[in-house]
Amino acid sequence: MPDTHEPFDSDTDTDALEPGARAGGSADGEDPEARARGICLRLLTSAPRTRAQLAQALRRRGVDDDVAESVLGRFSEVGLIDDAAFADAWVDSRHAGRGLGRKALAAELRRRGVDEDTVRDAVEELSPDQEEETARRLARRKLAGSRMHDSAARARRALAMLARKGYSAGLAYRVVREELEAEGAALDLPEPEAE
Repeated sequence: MPDTHEPFDSDTDTDALEPGARAGGSADGEDPEARARGICLRLLTSAPRTRAQLAQALRRRGVDDDVAESVLGRFSEVGLIDDAAFADAWVDSRHAGRGLGRKALAAELRRRGVDEDTVRDAVEELSPDQEEETARRLARRKLAGSRMHDSAARARRALAMLARKGYSAGLAYRVVREELEAEGAALDLPEPEAE
């Protein structure tokens, strides 16, 4: 089933689709800032990007660092680049669409070059109740699909899935234990070590 909650994929590079863009512009004597603006605008047209992603794209295309910084600064001033808004939208989208927990969301934002304070602020917007409800829904679905297995195997699979999605061990163990108890399954899950 397609994921309808993911409005953007920041790994797509539209310049790879545009032959003229790969050459860096239409004319040999094109203004370096105009060229850099064009690259950024093409990338931002296809998907939201972080400042770090745009800086990396400009570097790969041989744009001078001073020119890149000037263009990126101006784009930030006028609101075309906003890492905080990007991070907030990313957290909302990936949590709703993929069910990712705080750890996985923070790791994805860091890989996209979002600074640590912005990552922390965006991830903290995800309330503990939201995270628990999503973890519970995921665990319930995983457990429902494995009723033919013994309780220990079902618990291991559900715990592994929640760990891959970035949920803390404490939350994962509690949710899986409660869901198995609600089914009437007898299973003694040990408490995870403190994180």
